[in-house]
Amino acid sequence: MARRPLPRILSNGSAQLVRSRELARTAADSATDVLHPLITITRGLRRLAAAGRRRWTETPKERRGALLFLVASVLLVVALLPYGPLLAAITLMAAAAWKGRDRTPATPDGPDESQTERLKALYEALVPYFSSAEDPEPLYAHGGAWDKAFPTYAFDGGGRISHLVVRYPAYFTDGEAEARTRIERLLAAKSGRGREYHFTWDEEGNQLTVGVLLPLPVDIAAQRFVTTPGETVLGFTDPTRVRRTLPLTCGEQQRDVPPVVWRTGLRSTEPHLLALGQPGSGTSTLLRSIALQALQHGDVVIVDGGGTGEYACLTGRDGVLAVECGLTGALASLEWAALETERRLIAANRAHQAGHPPPDDTKRPLWILLDRPTAFTHLAAADDRKDPQSLLHVPLRHGRPANVTVVVADQLDSVDTLTDAVRQHTRARVVLGPATADQVESALGAPPHTTPVDQVPPGRGYARLGTGPVHRLQVPATPNPYDDATSDAHRQAVLDLLPPRTTPADGETVPDPDPAQGEPELVEPEPVETEPVPEPVETEPVAVPTEPAGRKPVPVLTKPTKTS
Repeated sequence: MARRPLPRILSNGSAQLVRSRELARTAADSATDVLHPLITITRGLRRLAAAGRRRWTETPKERRGALLFLVASVLLVVALLPYGPLLAAITLMAAAAWKGRDRTPATPDGPDESQTERLKALYEALVPYFSSAEDPEPLYAHGGAWDKAFPTYAFDGGGRISHLVVRYPAYFTDGEAEARTRIERLLAAKSGRGREYHFTWDEEGNQLTVGVLLPLPVDIAAQRFVTTPGETVLGFTDPTRVRRTLPLTCGEQQRDVPPVVWRTGLRSTEPHLLALGQPGSGTSTLLRSIALQALQHGDVVIVDGGGTGEYACLTGRDGVLAVECGLTGALASLEWAALETERRLIAANRAHQAGHPPPDDTKRPLWILLDRPTAFTHLAAADDRKDPQSLLHVPLRHGRPANVTVVVADQLDSVDTLTDAVRQHTRARVVLGPATADQVESALGAPPHTTPVDQVPPGRGYARLGTGPVHRLQVPATPNPYDDATSDAHRQAVLDLLPPRTTPADGETVPDPDPAQGEPELVEPEPVETEPVPEPVETEPVAVPTEPAGRKPVPVLTKPTKTS
């Protein structure tokens, strides 16, 4: 059966709408040009009327009669003069045209003197990098025309460059990372330090676009994020780098912020994470944020090599299997984690071979969080004991099919102390705090597309998931709620996310400590009266007839019988 063609109004309706919209816009522009004098005079008359009304309101009541007499006299004189009304109308129209003119200051066509000097200086600085002696028509030459090299530019309120498009010759080696890095560092230094710049290289068009990035928000506190099981929010980034946003609460405001989401589980290609940074850069804050999100659907084992009590708020909570700060406890917890990983693998393998789904006890995620594990390496070597990092080989290598995730946080100067298993199997990387471009590239495996700055707030850095792009990152504020330097808003935000404490065996619930009132007093349970146990009574020795001669009889201890 042949298909009937669509009606013409449906087949080309969009084209007709576009054509009609263009015709309407053209007619409106033409009418505006034709009626511009009338629009100007009408605006002026309205302003003159407003000025007359304002003058009448400001005039005292005792003087309004004299003002009316003066206006009536002027109108009478104008009416009696030859051609008076005509001259009055012409004068009124001229005054209205003058009063209704557009007073918006004209935008200058080009940069001012200071901006021109800045562009010239930037052009002269690029001459040694973009010029060649064999070029017959060089685009860059000392004393050359800078406007040909910079077709587009913009400045901020402080007179510094905020947007710039740089043209460069085709023989420049833009495919080499070292050559591009030199140009990026030069442009960042000449355009103004203390800001983060984003560089976009167009190798086909021989153009480089330089843009200034806005600071990432630092007022986002810890909260419940709208994610699915297996998704962890590491932080937030620029809106141009990701296509997803999350609704967040910032004080009393609601806004959407683009996140950096790390996916774990059976189908994850980056099942483990390594976070590096300087002291005070926010790696412990990142681990606390991950722990609070992981406790919604799984269990957590925490090993604190720093021993500063950063995770004391998680001790005894539901889902927190252990919080270890010593070498002995760390070895025991990590050894159990390795055995648990093997048990899950064996149970899942047997279920797969039998054609059954995996057991439920292998589906619940298990998170192993280690903060500064290299601190235990020196202690283990001094005591001639096993390094705790050696127990991570099984969870790192086989953790993904067993729903076991390992997160390691350490300092940048201790990277060489990490084992090969940690460096090889942690494909998700985070670098926080001030770091050079070389350190960021060495940790993430790729250079950042922005210029790192020296002064950054805590929790600011870069993140890269596997072989993906490098993102700017700001970790949500998740401080230690027991720290005195923590603000009340951030402390309460973290306390609201903590799970309840585990119920002890005697049925009592340990109350949550109040940071303002100190540690709570533990109430001892009332003693329960029990029946006293009678002590054994020694009786007279009884000789056993089967004992051989020469041995002493053994005394027999018996309990006295309870008389009713």
